[in-house]
Amino acid sequence: MREVTADIDRWLANDESVALATVLQTWGSSPRQVGAKLALTARGEVSGSVSGGCVEGAVIEAGFGVIRTGKPQLLHFGVANDTAWEVGLACGGSIDVFVQRLDRTIYEAIRPALGDDRSSVIVTVIRGPIDLLGRSILVHEAGDVIGTLGAEVDRAAIEAAHDVLCAGQSQRKALSDSIELFFDVIAPAPEVIAVGGVHIAIALTQLAKVMGYRTTVVDPRGVFGTDARFPHIDRLIQVWPDEGLAQIKLSCLSAVAVLTHDPKLDDPALKIVLPGEAFYVGALGSPVTNAQRRERLLAAGMRVQDLDRLYSPIGLEIGSKSPEEIALAIMAQIVACRNHVLAASTH
Repeated sequence: MREVTADIDRWLANDESVALATVLQTWGSSPRQVGAKLALTARGEVSGSVSGGCVEGAVIEAGFGVIRTGKPQLLHFGVANDTAWEVGLACGGSIDVFVQRLDRTIYEAIRPALGDDRSSVIVTVIRGPIDLLGRSILVHEAGDVIGTLGAEVDRAAIEAAHDVLCAGQSQRKALSDSIELFFDVIAPAPEVIAVGGVHIAIALTQLAKVMGYRTTVVDPRGVFGTDARFPHIDRLIQVWPDEGLAQIKLSCLSAVAVLTHDPKLDDPALKIVLPGEAFYVGALGSPVTNAQRRERLLAAGMRVQDLDRLYSPIGLEIGSKSPEEIALAIMAQIVACRNHVLAASTH
């Protein structure tokens, strides 16, 4: 949803009608994941993507019809290998897309939650009686619910929504033989936390912002951890790492890059983050530096299995030289870990 919100906000401010297309399911190869969005207006302005190719053309035409009639459409595209590129799929496969008018009440309720640290799920009827088709409710992680699908449907839908929130993955589910729902999970954006406001951190947080990550820099040193150096980040914490990291809700959405190259700052940070839930922890330093660091942390009582989570030397091996290239290598490694391409283990 975040990829289209800026444009939707602008369109709604101009009181335009908006259609929203959502990827429900894919089979075979597809460039876009379940939950990917495309939004459009009656004037033909488009934001987002559901496939990256000519499937968009058919989806946009369906969107125009949905805006005119108010009737949602469930679209299915099946593609053979020899024609896949013509319709935007990398190879043979198929994709289901649901197109509906944007529910302004639900959108305005979910909009503030996109910046929260809690998860929510939008539950939409994608198959069912005409009076229910396209209707949505919003279920927050804390349990509060906005909207209704009707008393006979709400209870089962809300119960299923809590199960989906626990799983953390958007998915479609049949509620009965006649009613099918799509559960669109809105989770907090992942976060890149740089310990040390060095030059690499400037480039790293700029890259992270472009890719939709929240960004935080922790550095107590007045020369490095300044607003002037980091005007683009979400949060600057100007205290020592052990104190600063205690202010952050580290979770499975957190990636931590320890960049000061100073044991007085690096070691306290690693003692906090390595035993925690962060999906990625990397530290700047050569193999020799990392071996010395490992000895210090083991002597300080850290567990081997926690130290084995550390990526150091940090970043993918792409021959990086400049701070910007090193930042690119780090961000690539973070993305690979986020997508479960790399195993978490010491280099």
